[in-house]
Amino acid sequence: MGKFARSWALMKASANILRQDKELMLFPLLAGVASLIVIASFAWPIFSLASHGQAGFEGQRQSPSTLFLLVSFAFYVVQYGVVIFFNVALAAAALIRLGGGNPTLGDGMRAATSKLPNIIGYALIAATVGMILRALQERFGLIGRIVVGMLGFGWTVATFLVVPVLAAQDIGPVDAVKRSASLLKRTWGENLIGNAGIGLAGGILTFCLIFVSAILFFLAASTQSFALMIAVGVAAVVGLVALSLFQTAMHGVYSAALYRYTEEGDPGQGFDVALIESAFRPKN
Repeated sequence: MGKFARSWALMKASANILRQDKELMLFPLLAGVASLIVIASFAWPIFSLASHGQAGFEGQRQSPSTLFLLVSFAFYVVQYGVVIFFNVALAAAALIRLGGGNPTLGDGMRAATSKLPNIIGYALIAATVGMILRALQERFGLIGRIVVGMLGFGWTVATFLVVPVLAAQDIGPVDAVKRSASLLKRTWGENLIGNAGIGLAGGILTFCLIFVSAILFFLAASTQSFALMIAVGVAAVVGLVALSLFQTAMHGVYSAALYRYTEEGDPGQGFDVALIESAFRPKN
């Protein structure tokens, strides 16, 4: 319970920093827009190749073609690359704020651009791991899927600090993964519980927003006003998008603060040093 309380306090500190720098939410917004562009670009070729691969001679199912696998892998790499790029930009901007600066959108974008080769390298690693885990999950039964799910969870946890590592250090993707895994030994508790807290808080707020929106929509429907129903629907979508952006950006700030403390012994401006020290005090 003490660890949960500390992690919750760290999460609230991240939210306070984000409220001071609302422009940090632009990074996940741009990542979302870029991801939609990537999906739209790959949707037709992947769908066409998948259709041809599934419908063989006389309707018999065939294994995916080599071209389909290559296109799918390219999609994974580009999609991972886009998301990682903007996450690194967010982490770089968050580290500037934690250091007492006043980051701008351009500061984060320039930092991520300077690390582009390392970002692409890590995207290749992440895409390879993702495709392997997905292939194993589709191949084995329920128990195999559970095991693969655990492996995927372990990979996610071990690489949680790769993004701030890439943002702060000029090292390659393999070394960044190794560094993140080594930092995990000191941050695993705050990492897991803090992220669970962020996810739980986001889930509760999302449920409340959907619940209230549903009530307002039915009230609007009772008035038989089409314009009012459209207004409620648009407001609900905007609210859900804004909540998702806030949660994602808070995630980035939280990971940047954990990384900064493990590397420098100081989480940065806006965080209680005593709280961090109690969270990471050595075990007897």
